[in-house]
Amino acid sequence: MKRRFIFALFCISFLTHSQQKKKLEFFQTDWGRTASWDSFCERVKASGYDGLETWFPSTEQSQTELRAALKKYRLKVGFLNGTNKSLPFEESLKSYTEHFKVLISWEPAYINCHTGNDFYTFEQNKAFIDAANAMAKESGVPIYHETHRGRFSFNLPDTKAYLKAIPDLKLTLDISHWMVVHESLLENQNEELSEVINRSHHIHARVGHAEGPQVNDPEAPEWKKALDRHLDIWEKIIRKKWDTQDVYTITTEFGPADYMPTLPYTRVPVADQWKANTYMMIQLKERLNID
Repeated sequence: MKRRFIFALFCISFLTHSQQKKKLEFFQTDWGRTASWDSFCERVKASGYDGLETWFPSTEQSQTELRAALKKYRLKVGFLNGTNKSLPFEESLKSYTEHFKVLISWEPAYINCHTGNDFYTFEQNKAFIDAANAMAKESGVPIYHETHRGRFSFNLPDTKAYLKAIPDLKLTLDISHWMVVHESLLENQNEELSEVINRSHHIHARVGHAEGPQVNDPEAPEWKKALDRHLDIWEKIIRKKWDTQDVYTITTEFGPADYMPTLPYTRVPVADQWKANTYMMIQLKERLNID
């Protein structure tokens, strides 16, 4: 009896410890940032984020300021990389591939890619994915490919074809793009989404709807159905990944004007971008029972 009691205590302790280890790491987008890197990072930290996601700064001074701010506020960074669709294919592929070396040298938490072009052939888009995956394997830095309009992953059926052909293709799921592309909340596509859920290693937490990639205010009651649909999908992804890993990363990515709907003539945003993003963090923490 004593042995059974000790064993039961051990199991309870083990399960509790395992549950406590599960974690979400939140990154704030710098999309629309107007403040200095120091001021921005100070606000990111104060709002409860673990890091930020950004395109690599174009000037040496900005790079220096970003590095200093990340260190000062103990923040992680996730970088973006993208296919330049204005360049010829071969030149764009070379630029895309070479840029990874710069990003990797900073040891980011991950790199999220706007990969390919919806007008490229399957093989052309695959060349970009293969180049990124080779860099991820060589460096050990996670590299993901975002579901995004205008890219190889602009819709669900085409993305599934790439997933089938490329076993090591890892997605950043920004499903708000697909909501507007498919003009629905994809309520009847759960089976079609199953492989996407399995292969989504990072989330962009923005709420879209059948007529646009961003609701005007995720707290508004008229968007509750859309919010709940996104949360349901995100929860499935996170809980599935938690079976094999302890930490899952998320970027809150509501955008500024004019991605954020605005009033006519004045272009005043109808909601607060920062508040919308922190609301996404709060909602996900509550849904996943994270302190």
